[in-house]
Amino acid sequence: MIHNTAIIDKKAQISNDVEIGPYCIIGPKVKIGSNCKLHSHVNIVGNTSIGNNNVIYPFSSLGTPPQDLKYKGEENSLIIGNYNKFREYVNINPGTLQGGTITKIGNNNLFMVYCHVAHDCNVQDNVVLANNVQVGGHVLIQNNAIIGGSCAIHQFSRIGQFAMIGGMTGVLSDVIPFGLSLGNRNNLNGLNLIGLRRAGISNEDIKIMQSSYEIIFRSSNFRTNIENLDEKQASNKYVKLIIEFINSDKKRPISIPENLK
Repeated sequence: MIHNTAIIDKKAQISNDVEIGPYCIIGPKVKIGSNCKLHSHVNIVGNTSIGNNNVIYPFSSLGTPPQDLKYKGEENSLIIGNYNKFREYVNINPGTLQGGTITKIGNNNLFMVYCHVAHDCNVQDNVVLANNVQVGGHVLIQNNAIIGGSCAIHQFSRIGQFAMIGGMTGVLSDVIPFGLSLGNRNNLNGLNLIGLRRAGISNEDIKIMQSSYEIIFRSSNFRTNIENLDEKQASNKYVKLIIEFINSDKKRPISIPENLK
């Protein structure tokens, strides 16, 4: 059903079962998959591709040009997966030439009121962004991460899978997978134990992860401390994810406990 006040370009590709409410605006390069619902006053423009079963609430704006002075009108895109919810006033921008031109949103994510996701970001699956989360450009948020309300995430930061960021945190440094990070400028505060248990990770694995965490972050030489893990710790599949995260992309520093700074 399409409300008669909606303005939809004839070139837009929209599945027959999409519901579009009053005063929505859909641009010519937009693609919307099956069983999506757009509440009133939704704006979708640019080269924006939206999968199936997404719900977009009033005054959300998807696909408008990046808020980056380097952007000069080059072709770019916003790619959105399935089963996402975009609550009121969410804004997501497509990519820039410097970041590969693509912003990606995966599946089963919840973007609460007033969230902003900037250009060239990659938000994977099952992520929750609480109210008023502001995500700078080129940010990676991995699967199952939870970002607390009113957080601001610095450009090029990485949030590891199953990480938890406390509300009103300024994220200036990367957060390891399964990590718990909070503070005015984010510090690492151990592992996200509640998230680990909710994910069904066994107590044995959690104990191995905790003992590994204590060794790795025993001092500020955390990359060197990895060499002190025993074979059982180093071979654990979850610990290996943490080590891989620490040793990979180093555009931003790794968040560490406050007492090590």
